[in-house]
Amino acid sequence: MKTVKFTAMKDGDRDDYAFLTEHEIDYAAKTGERLLDALVQLDEGLSGYKITRLGHSLQAATRAWRDGADTDWIVCALLHDIGDVYAPYNHDEYAASVLKPFVREQCTWVVEKHGDFQRLYYAHHLGGNPHARDRFAGHLYFDDCDQFCERWDQSSFDPDYETLPIDFFRPFVLEVFARRAYDPTVIRAGERVPLIDLEKARTRTGASV
Repeated sequence: MKTVKFTAMKDGDRDDYAFLTEHEIDYAAKTGERLLDALVQLDEGLSGYKITRLGHSLQAATRAWRDGADTDWIVCALLHDIGDVYAPYNHDEYAASVLKPFVREQCTWVVEKHGDFQRLYYAHHLGGNPHARDRFAGHLYFDDCDQFCERWDQSSFDPDYETLPIDFFRPFVLEVFARRAYDPTVIRAGERVPLIDLEKARTRTGASV
């Protein structure tokens, strides 16, 4: 069987859908690799900064890694702007949708809202509202998003920062996207994990990579 028999979904039978399910599982298993390829396309995206969008993503992930962050935070820092190419007006929501089945709820929320939180740094220059984040005041993950933006996002446009290469982060991405989608032991709804682990940070800052 190379293709399904039907031309309208309602006409498919058990064999057709078993066949499709097998193909979908195989395809989904390669999501991490496709995202790494897509990340490289950020170099062809929005220009004008001192570094490319890919450079920004790698720098954010490098800062996260050096802060002792865990795998979920590192991958989210790396992919937080993955939507810039295809969804420039809601890139944060786009990235969160990609990550949502495979990382903590905490991290998904931060990625989804980081666009509003980033406005603190620039919106007043453009006649916009720099306090868009205030509508989330009191949310469980508010402080996490504040620190994600302050430590890893808004600061990661420095051409002189020693940034790790994309291949360094490949194992982290592949690990995350090899997880079972929507596994509650991964999603960990309502839980918080600190962005920074000082003990790991000390080890990683002195590491040779």
